[in-house]
Amino acid sequence: MEVIKLRDEYIKLGQALKAAGYVDSGVDAKLVIQDGLVKVNGQTETQRGKKLHAGDEVEYKDQLIKIEK
Repeated sequence: MEVIKLRDEYIKLGQALKAAGYVDSGVDAKLVIQDGLVKVNGQTETQRGKKLHAGDEVEYKDQLIKIEK
């Protein structure tokens, strides 16, 4: 599990995937999100710009990202 510490109030989903090292670029993030391969708090998410706040969890390929303050 990767933990991302927030510097601001939120981080966008595509940025979180890149920060965790799960994708190499914003284009890759866009594609996996649009293909429905990413879940936020257990729900499939298709918006790359989805704002993630402290306590949110992202799942991609059986890997977890936890967002913390």
